[in-house]
Amino acid sequence: MEDFNDFRKQSLPLIEKEMEDFINEYTANEQLKNAMMYSIRAGGKRFRPLLVLATICSFNKKPQVHDYQVGAALEMIHTYSLIHDDLPAMDDDDLRRGKPTNHKVFGEAHAILAGDGLLTAAFQLLAISQIQQEQKVLLIQLLSKAAGTQGMVAGQAGDLQGENQLLSLTELADIHEKKTGALIEFALLAGGILAQQPDEVVDLLGVFARHLGLAFQIKDDLLDATSSEEELGKQVGRDEALNKSTYPGLLGLDGAKKALEEQLIFGTQTLEKIKQISSEFYIELLQELVEQLRLG
Repeated sequence: MEDFNDFRKQSLPLIEKEMEDFINEYTANEQLKNAMMYSIRAGGKRFRPLLVLATICSFNKKPQVHDYQVGAALEMIHTYSLIHDDLPAMDDDDLRRGKPTNHKVFGEAHAILAGDGLLTAAFQLLAISQIQQEQKVLLIQLLSKAAGTQGMVAGQAGDLQGENQLLSLTELADIHEKKTGALIEFALLAGGILAQQPDEVVDLLGVFARHLGLAFQIKDDLLDATSSEEELGKQVGRDEALNKSTYPGLLGLDGAKKALEEQLIFGTQTLEKIKQISSEFYIELLQELVEQLRLG
């Protein structure tokens, strides 16, 4: 089993190609295409599509073209959410991934349309992918749930409504499980389904994803509180400026670091349970992702 750095280097160009090829072929309006491409080409860790592929590889399966298409569709939805998050009506950010946000370059109207285009393109790409029909319907259902009013959109609404309020840890976790965790959970579930794993294993991948998603958000909160704009490629201190509840705000920096470590430990324990069930499961790739979320 290759290490994660090699895996990333091999996988990223194929994810990027699927997104760019699809947008180029299926976007009729040139200015709209440029706005969509601007945010796609702005970079990013591609954490979610890499999770899909890493999960497939963890069961000793070689990813196929349709697997990269699923990852690309997921990343397009994530990118659309960032475009809309940055709008003046939402978080009102000027910088994303070290570059001006989409609405600063193309205007608010085209930024909204670019987000709309990426969202709908994601489902079109998934619908025309060469996935077995039953799996395809299931993945479309799961992605709709993760991205929509039971998942990310619900989390975004809760996040907005939580401004200028002191939320409890339970309320904060619920928002982040939807806003951040839902797409991460889809990535793990999709990887298990595409790797043709039994329901018991897919369910445990969902448990792992929920721990991973919370860890991802806690670390993001910590970085927003402690890093610089140059390090993150976006404005820092935005949560405080918008008077949002955060893990460091509720727990303090040390308490948030402890909460992060707890989620990573729970995640590793879940991976070990999968290993006990599935003899073909290689824990290393997903465990490396866990390690990358630790504060170094």
